[in-house]
Amino acid sequence: MDLTLFSVEHWLAFVAAAAVLLAIPGPTILLVISYALGHGRQATGATVAGVALGDFTAMTASMLGLGVLLATSAALFTVLKWVGAAYLIYLGVKLWRAPVSAGRPVEISDGVKPWRIFAHTYAVTALNPKGIVFFVAFLPQFLVASLPVVPQMLVFGATFLTLATLNALAYALLAQAARRTIRKPAVQRGVNRVGGSLLIGAGIMTVAWRKAG
Repeated sequence: MDLTLFSVEHWLAFVAAAAVLLAIPGPTILLVISYALGHGRQATGATVAGVALGDFTAMTASMLGLGVLLATSAALFTVLKWVGAAYLIYLGVKLWRAPVSAGRPVEISDGVKPWRIFAHTYAVTALNPKGIVFFVAFLPQFLVASLPVVPQMLVFGATFLTLATLNALAYALLAQAARRTIRKPAVQRGVNRVGGSLLIGAGIMTVAWRKAG
């Protein structure tokens, strides 16, 4: 009897793809950077904890809905993968064309409570509908239909949560060390275009992979 619950090859591919996509700054990461720039190390723990719990909330909601969908029809499973690939390309084009500004980061008073920073970061992360839709579109690309779905989603979900938390921590620490450079429009534009290209490439590779399969 085959006791395999998930594909290590697909998991490694998921780790690599998730790490790249998480590195692309989105609303949550921009908030983390803003708090780090405005309040320094004192905000790091609160923002990282907020991101972790917010991602867990959004991820859980996504997987519950995704599990119901995948249990209904194999055809829907295939359609979802194609829609996910198209969504990745759409996000890439949108990020490439996103405007940049030299605006100041969020201002934080000295008397702000860490729990307020945590609550704000959690709300932005958990209630961002784009994050939920993105996770639903991204995860199916790495699921193996012939293996149990729930164990795969649990492993991928825990992996994504760990990577997202480490990513937020890394950005918070980097923002503290680069307070001036990171605000320059040229830097923002470069990040947008590199990130957009990566998203478009991920979508195209997904389509090519499905055709080859």
